Amino acid sequence: MNTYLAVDFGGGSGRIMAGSIDQGRLTLEEVYRFPNRQIRMGNHLYWDFLALFEEMKNGLRLAARKGYAIRSIGIDTWGVDFGLIDAQGNLLGNPVCYRDPRTNGLPEEFFATTDVAQHYARTGIQVMPINTLFQLYSMCKNDDAMLRVGHRLLFMPDLFSYFLTGIANNEYCIASTSELLDARTRSWNRELIRQLALPEHLFGDLVLPGTIRGKLKADILEETGLNPTIDVIAVGSHDTASAVYAVPQSAAGKRCAFLSSGTWSLLGVELDEPILTEEARLAGFTNEGGVGGKIRFLQNITGLWILQRLIAQWEERGIDTDYDRLLAAAERATIDSLIPVDDEAFQCPTDMEEAIRSYCLTHQQPVPASSGEYVRCVLQSLAQRYKQGMDQLNRLLPAPVEELHIMGGGCRNRLLNRFTQEALGIPVYAGPVEATAIGNILVQAIATGAIADRNEIIEIC
Repeated sequence: MNTYLAVDFGGGSGRIMAGSIDQGRLTLEEVYRFPNRQIRMGNHLYWDFLALFEEMKNGLRLAARKGYAIRSIGIDTWGVDFGLIDAQGNLLGNPVCYRDPRTNGLPEEFFATTDVAQHYARTGIQVMPINTLFQLYSMCKNDDAMLRVGHRLLFMPDLFSYFLTGIANNEYCIASTSELLDARTRSWNRELIRQLALPEHLFGDLVLPGTIRGKLKADILEETGLNPTIDVIAVGSHDTASAVYAVPQSAAGKRCAFLSSGTWSLLGVELDEPILTEEARLAGFTNEGGVGGKIRFLQNITGLWILQRLIAQWEERGIDTDYDRLLAAAERATIDSLIPVDDEAFQCPTDMEEAIRSYCLTHQQPVPASSGEYVRCVLQSLAQRYKQGMDQLNRLLPAPVEELHIMGGGCRNRLLNRFTQEALGIPVYAGPVEATAIGNILVQAIATGAIADRNEIIEIC
């Protein structure tokens, strides 16, 4: 059977997954996993692109040694970050991490002279300091030499693909996270690019998921031992785009919403056209590109980050943090306190437990007294935030959502799934856990003609 390799880079780790399809059955296997880290050097926080590229090659080399009949490779990563190459194809510097403080305060400065409502009506993207727009605005303000000598801007998956194939272009889904596209035309917002005084030649051809980007270069073939017939295929290269593509479609034709559940929660629906109203902007919705020309209309919500920080603190104190035990304790707890999970107080406090305790005291709510009560408080609060998001979403849609599909690692949290179903009052379905890799592989399989569409997959193992 043909095997498709999904190279999936996350903020904390990367991995290579192998997928094979036989008579509607998709079989997944993890080939290789490696760490990803940010490195502070001088005034900035960087991704170690060189190490990541080498780790990717290590994984490809291992896949070749395992003897897979590899048909193609697809790459997905997080959004907004990028690298610049010069006219000779050299990388001009390690990509700066979106957590770098260089963009602090820049949205306010930019929109002091630009109408934010008109801007949203064109780009459809929620304004956040981390977005590519503000990273480039910072570079312009500081007269960064890389902008003067740069030939192409390549988002992270574009950059990995470029050094595999030698072909430089920008995949639509990842480009849409930049806040530099026209949401309606799915093309570069040239007027905005000129307003920022950015070199227009940096922004190259946009390609859609399913486009064959090219074959592996000779040096990559020599280093990895891979077959020269292998294609590198543009997938939904923003990891959420791939994950959403893996969500099962309703057999009854019901309107489905998705919730990508992890450190962040992404709640939304797939649409044919963007929603660019002022109500959508004020509610914090963003219109990102999806596979098949779709729009991922979604909200960014704090996810399991708060619980992850609590568990990390408890581990440091030597407290038992067995996940099943914590969930069982939370299920037995009766506390009904709620916190606003998106509040700045819970974004990066020194002590997450103290942040929750302080909020409950200040707002005359019962203070959690055990790990189980803290967990229940967090999970109930997340479910209520999902209800708020769903209510806002339903007000913007022509008909309300009828079922929710939760995917990603967080879908294994059965108690949160139950709280969510109770809060929303609609059916909630969990899975798939490996949504990003599955969506990545499905696009490759369709592009190579192995399957006609994603609905041909009836079993995943």
